[in-house]
Amino acid sequence: MVEVVTIEAVARERAGKGAARATRREGLVPAVIYGAKQAPRLAALDPRAVMRELHKAGWRSRLYDVKVGEVTERALLRDVQFHPVTDRPEHVDFQRLAAGQEIRVGVEVVFLNEAASPGLKAGGVLNVVRHEVEVYCTPETVPERFEIDLTGMTIGHTIHWSAVKAPPGIRPVIADRDFTIATVAAPTKQLETAVAAEAAGAPAAAPGKGAAPAAAAKAAAPAAKPAAKK
Repeated sequence: MVEVVTIEAVARERAGKGAARATRREGLVPAVIYGAKQAPRLAALDPRAVMRELHKAGWRSRLYDVKVGEVTERALLRDVQFHPVTDRPEHVDFQRLAAGQEIRVGVEVVFLNEAASPGLKAGGVLNVVRHEVEVYCTPETVPERFEIDLTGMTIGHTIHWSAVKAPPGIRPVIADRDFTIATVAAPTKQLETAVAAEAAGAPAAAPGKGAAPAAAAKAAAPAAKPAAKK
């Protein structure tokens, strides 16, 4: 089961830009909790609590119990808006969750046992295509993360969704193909060296067909200046 984090909030009475600016002047971040066919609930959060969660990996799939006074709302953190200059959080959107409701979440992908991968030990590079995978699930079945074991993987190995051991009832948003999550690629420096060596060893362009070497050299040489008249 995914981690559930409790966030303390205070209720806001009014919506609108003016009310939101007043909330920010008080040092708080305006927030709204919406969804589950209920009226939106207005709240205000400590900006330090918001940033603390954003700095943790996997916050997109983490469940939150947002306590607004005497009411606790189970929700997902969907969006955070930031000030364009100060980068301080300016507004937070939570999606309210209902038991059994199917939701769409991004789940972090974690790679294990890199030291047991022959490809990585030989200098290969783990090229991660997707650091998280979006899936459909219910609030009760949100995975904390997806783990991929790299044991035995060699250079050229491609890791697809089918390699992920997802719990029952979890289905990916991308359903039309077995999409790529990561590859074990050849070392970058090795590829650069091979390309440089190939360029350095390229043969010079051959002279035109039927031309004698001396004639070709003469044609390549600059034309001589005419002798000055005496």
